[in-house]
Amino acid sequence: MYIVMVGDVVGSPGREILKKGIAFLKSQHKADFVIVNAENSAGGRGITPDVAEEIIAIGADVITLGDHTWDQKEIKNYLDKQQKILRPANFSVECPGKGYVSVNSPFGPVTVINLIGRAFMATYDCPYRAADFILQNNPASKIIFVDFHAEATSEKVVMGHYLDGRVTCVAGTHTHVQTSDEQILPNGTAYITDLGMTGPSNSALGRDLESVTRRLLTGMPESFKVSKEPPIMEGIIVGVDHNSGKALSIERFRFKEKDFGNIGENSL
Repeated sequence: MYIVMVGDVVGSPGREILKKGIAFLKSQHKADFVIVNAENSAGGRGITPDVAEEIIAIGADVITLGDHTWDQKEIKNYLDKQQKILRPANFSVECPGKGYVSVNSPFGPVTVINLIGRAFMATYDCPYRAADFILQNNPASKIIFVDFHAEATSEKVVMGHYLDGRVTCVAGTHTHVQTSDEQILPNGTAYITDLGMTGPSNSALGRDLESVTRRLLTGMPESFKVSKEPPIMEGIIVGVDHNSGKALSIERFRFKEKDFGNIGENSL
């Protein structure tokens, strides 16, 4: 089977190209299961229930989040209602929502784990111990994907090797810059340091370059608007042996809208 992981979706431009991208990958039989990091999908900060439902409707099987989880206040109660959306598992146990889920697919259950890093981030519980706990108590599922939302590349690399052989794939998110180190680790786990971004190209991580440049030049507060530049969609496609849960291949992608031809959301 093929499982797709999509890098951080930024605002409405990211959601628009996501529709076409998921339809395209499904038409090419390259998307049996889709995991989308959508923590910047509502106006560039956080996610709302309506936006989450929109992303699920266009084909996401699981939505993962990160450090902007709480930026939209209405999301708090929604996290306990919608089974297909995750917040990092190593948030405080007092937080709403959950950090992992198992979802049925035509090839059997797929478990998705959402974790967040601690280097150059806020204070969170240990992501490594959180992963250990989940794997020790996880329902019977051989196919396990991890979204590690972290700033430091070193922290992501360590997580990949820490979980190598215990999960199917570890993919980093958060920096919005796709890395070129996709690989199968020694014990069979697919890995990439960062999936990249699904949002406006020629931008500052999806934000308007003019406003970000002005902030950096002056040091004055500035509202960072989502850029209106043409969007890109970045992520990976992982080939999985659904019997063993081992990764067979990992392919990095970067799509522009012209790459999809006439494929659109009606092809879902």
